[in-house]
Amino acid sequence: MKEITSIQNPFIKNLLKLQEKARERKKQGLFLIEGKREIELAKKGDYEITSLLFLPTTKNDILLSDFQNVEQILISQEIYDKLAYRKTTEGILAIAKIKSLSLSNIKLSKTPLILVAESIEKPGNIGAILRTADAANIDAVLIADAKSDMYNPNIIRSSVGCVFTNQIAIGTSEEIITFLKEKKIQIFAATLQNSNEYHKENYTKSSAIVVGTEDTGLTEIWREHATQNINIPMQGMIDSMNVSVAAAILLFEAKRQRNFN
Repeated sequence: MKEITSIQNPFIKNLLKLQEKARERKKQGLFLIEGKREIELAKKGDYEITSLLFLPTTKNDILLSDFQNVEQILISQEIYDKLAYRKTTEGILAIAKIKSLSLSNIKLSKTPLILVAESIEKPGNIGAILRTADAANIDAVLIADAKSDMYNPNIIRSSVGCVFTNQIAIGTSEEIITFLKEKKIQIFAATLQNSNEYHKENYTKSSAIVVGTEDTGLTEIWREHATQNINIPMQGMIDSMNVSVAAAILLFEAKRQRNFN
């Protein structure tokens, strides 16, 4: 079994680049996964794991046995501390190959339920949205006009691995609108302008719920192409809520109408 103990090792230096730079992840087609649960979810999501790195004290015999044909590398505590974002991830990391996040790869059910998130920038919000999508077991999450790399370690961390459990595709708003219309999926845009209260709409047919940033909301193209604009009535002093919370409210109303099927 290979062992690396120096932080100056070229292989380790390259992994630091993968952690820190989206450009390097895209160029090399690789990214890092931290934590046993996240690695197991990536495997279930058919991500190709190329290497496992772990501390000598790590008790991951069951996990390691699932990766018999994967390169396994012992690393020092110094290296782990440099690469890891969290100190509670069982002392194990993985290198995995990036997947294509093309709209053409999305597989839909007979009456799909889709979440579209436009121009969401904060990795924490994207991660929370992915957790919500997983909890609701929807068909896909489509990221319109992406502001963040989906393999950003902060997105993987905040999604607790749900970046691997959801079908995800990235495209421009125009591309996603075309995709939805070609698939005959009705579009519900969450916006205050010319909108109805969300619970008064019917989501039992093929539906896409579209959410935007808290600061500026959805751009005009979504309001123009929506089957119906919808809003969540505010009863307090403010007129907006966290985008992941709004997505959860809307998705679970759709699931309720579908009897949680």
